[in-house]
Amino acid sequence: MLENLMAWLTGNLSPSARIWTALAPAIVACAYFIGGLLLFCVRCAFKGIPRDEETLKRGNTGLVGYFLRHYFFWVIQPLWAVILRSGLPANALSMLSGLLGISSGVAVAAGRFALGGWLFLFAGILDVMDGRIARERKEANPAGAALDSVLDRYVDSAMLMGLAWYYRDTWVLLPALMALLGSSLVPYVRAKGEGLGVNVRDGAMQRLERVLFMGAGTALSPILEAVFWPEEKHPMHWLAVVGLVFVAVMSNVTALSRFRNLVKALAPKRQEARSGKAIIGLNALAGAVATAVDFALVLALVEWVGLLPAWATVLGCGLGAVVNYSLNRVFTFKSNGAVARQLARYSVVSGTSALLNAGGVALLTLHPQLAYALGWWVVRGVVYFAWNLPLQRDYVFNKDAAASEDALMEQRPHAA
Repeated sequence: MLENLMAWLTGNLSPSARIWTALAPAIVACAYFIGGLLLFCVRCAFKGIPRDEETLKRGNTGLVGYFLRHYFFWVIQPLWAVILRSGLPANALSMLSGLLGISSGVAVAAGRFALGGWLFLFAGILDVMDGRIARERKEANPAGAALDSVLDRYVDSAMLMGLAWYYRDTWVLLPALMALLGSSLVPYVRAKGEGLGVNVRDGAMQRLERVLFMGAGTALSPILEAVFWPEEKHPMHWLAVVGLVFVAVMSNVTALSRFRNLVKALAPKRQEARSGKAIIGLNALAGAVATAVDFALVLALVEWVGLLPAWATVLGCGLGAVVNYSLNRVFTFKSNGAVARQLARYSVVSGTSALLNAGGVALLTLHPQLAYALGWWVVRGVVYFAWNLPLQRDYVFNKDAAASEDALMEQRPHAA
């Protein structure tokens, strides 16, 4: 008995013990939640779905829909009632959640994925309850809300830092860092929006989803490892990797979606000749046509005329730029502004775009493990959406900006 206890404490477990340390809590949890789901469905059939008001306020995320959210808060009512009657302050629950969450990161960093995953999940359940307890007792206040929010960031960061430490010598370090970035930006963008009077709570990967996917994947991953790779001293824990990569991608998608909606809500309203999607599509099509014309001219000059490839490339780029500008002016933005001014601005945007693309590719080639072609496409996509498209829309072909500039020039006193 003592030997088994010491083996559990030190982590020196046999494959079967590793399976049971991960599976035993899962069996208990599954028995409770599956039984609760059956009772919940029966209850819904006779009395309808019990609505949780806070769930309705937070909105539907797509990954965990309203039905599952209502069910979760209904099934944890017994635990919630026990904590409510215990008299424990809501801030104590927040602190306990923070301590368990930070402990989960320490456990995962040491390779104890089952322990770390279950600690993280239980910390998430306590985090759900603390605010509800405070509101039920009429004790909710800004200090408690600040404590809860900051501790949530510590919990998420501790878990992801633990995973990053465990995977520090593998490619999984990058998804761990991406998840750390995304899980920090999702609540930050929401808080920034609330500070500016804009409600941005949308997105598929909110905190409940992060806790569920990352916690469950981490807690259950030792089962898979013990079955298929029992002799591995430093197993990959592939189930945890899948959950981590999913959280990394979706949390950043959610953060970018919220950021886009926030900027859109705060930006001055203006009339556009086309919708945003149409502009992106036509602009990309104009770029594709210009690239095809550029390549065809280079090929013709080199193969048929015998021109040096360097000079042919220069002429091809010039023709491609003219074609791209003309298509965007006529079809994408339907602009009738002064051609000379637009061409000058278009040259500025194109020149800086070339420098940004070249610099980005040069930086990525400092990492030989990254495929050159993948880096090229990543840089092209980032520069296009962050630089080319916004500046063509707001700087080169912006009618309002051109009109304002003309009015400003007319108001300036002319030199004698």
